[in-house]
Amino acid sequence: MAADELRKEEGPSLRRAVSIWGSFSWGYAGVGADIYMALGLVLAFAMGAAPLALFITGLLYVLIGLIYTELASSYPVAGGGQYYSLRGLGDFWGFLGGWAFLLDFTVDVSLFAYASAGYINFFFPQFEQVKWIKIVETLLLILLLIVLNVRGIRESSRLNEVFCGLDMFNESLIIIIGFLFAFKPDLFIHQITHELPRMGQFLYGMTIAVVAFVGLEAISQAAEETIRPASIIPRTSLSLTFVVLIYALAFSVLGIGSLGWEPLAEHMHDPIAYLAKFLPLIGFIAGPFTAILGFTLLYASANTGVMGYSRISYSMSKLQLLPRWFSGVHHRYRTPYRTILFFSTIVIIQLVLAGLSKNAMETLADMYAFGALTSYTLVCVSHLRLRIKDPYTPRPYKIPGNIRLKIQGRVVDFPLLGLIAIFGTFFYLLLVLITHYWARIFGPAWLILGLTIYILYRKKNNLPIFRSLRRDWVNEQVRVLKEAGEVEALEEYIKALEENKDETK
Repeated sequence: MAADELRKEEGPSLRRAVSIWGSFSWGYAGVGADIYMALGLVLAFAMGAAPLALFITGLLYVLIGLIYTELASSYPVAGGGQYYSLRGLGDFWGFLGGWAFLLDFTVDVSLFAYASAGYINFFFPQFEQVKWIKIVETLLLILLLIVLNVRGIRESSRLNEVFCGLDMFNESLIIIIGFLFAFKPDLFIHQITHELPRMGQFLYGMTIAVVAFVGLEAISQAAEETIRPASIIPRTSLSLTFVVLIYALAFSVLGIGSLGWEPLAEHMHDPIAYLAKFLPLIGFIAGPFTAILGFTLLYASANTGVMGYSRISYSMSKLQLLPRWFSGVHHRYRTPYRTILFFSTIVIIQLVLAGLSKNAMETLADMYAFGALTSYTLVCVSHLRLRIKDPYTPRPYKIPGNIRLKIQGRVVDFPLLGLIAIFGTFFYLLLVLITHYWARIFGPAWLILGLTIYILYRKKNNLPIFRSLRRDWVNEQVRVLKEAGEVEALEEYIKALEENKDETK
């Protein structure tokens, strides 16, 4: 069956009900929790240079954030990076991008559930000393997520908004009180001038810092449910990008300037709560409150991971990139239970294997960085390809730094910053493969597993492996803009097609 004919079989589209604050909080639930988990890890390797490692990685994160802002506002559909890779590069690379995101989401669940157990153990520090107890805690948390998602019970946008508001207030209060009453300039200067890592450690810390900024998918995943995405997504996505960067830098500077890097590295299971515990005036209540809030945010982020891998694999199955088995829906709960159970089993295997390693969080972060950078590299390449292949789609937001070129007979706004983002993500991916042992083993193994499934499935169903199925992207874009209520953008798109109809044949 031709791919564009599949649309006839689809049911009603998703309801657009996510507001500007809802869009921001949806994204914050995915990205805002990262610093709770990543700060101790980055400090453990980058030491006094942690703010520099976070800043350098943060610059790349900003570029990726700008690219996601453009893509999500131009193509406001569910699917995020997997959809952009498919549309820009075709079926094979669309599958590879989706499969890399599946690694990201599965590790997201195991890593964030493990980190959330660490914040529970703020109240039971003796549990943190026994590895198997924490593994059991995490397994119980994961099993609860499986049950909730199979039954269809999931966090609402309103609950996200409440937690987002509470967390931003709490983090801002910690930063303000910390810099006013706990920050020691002499200690900070000593840390950044004398407590420095070797170059290999610093590069490793830079790649670990990637996990402080992973989660940009969240806003694009909700794009199909966002009201007036052309105006809302640019504002929320850009705000989220810079808010998270500011918080990450502020906590790293405050941490080494108030306690030093070592105590926070030793408490990498609950670094923000440990930092808040020692604040003057509010430490007695800020520590426990931050631990509770850290647990809820990290656990919500883990839940987002379950929703992510179940929905992406379900979508890939409907797009004939994975076997139809993955699109099975529970007859009672109407949830994609097969994908939930299949990939949740992989999550549990990841957790157990990581638990056998010397440092479970480091091992999981290794694989997380590989999946994120592989998928982000493909998204950045797709962004460039879509600028050339589809210059007529209105772009409510464009990443700055463009030059006009004529490519393949079309006038294209060539994105210079987008090109830098491609080189940046690929460079970081190489660094991960060079410096991260587990990523070097399990990352390529994961891709090989996925490609084996893809090739066997496509061969069995007489579908091309490296060529793409026929997909009517023009009518798809018209449908998307209509459903989004973007009348002006739709008129602009149709006008551009008519003016260049010879080129679009």
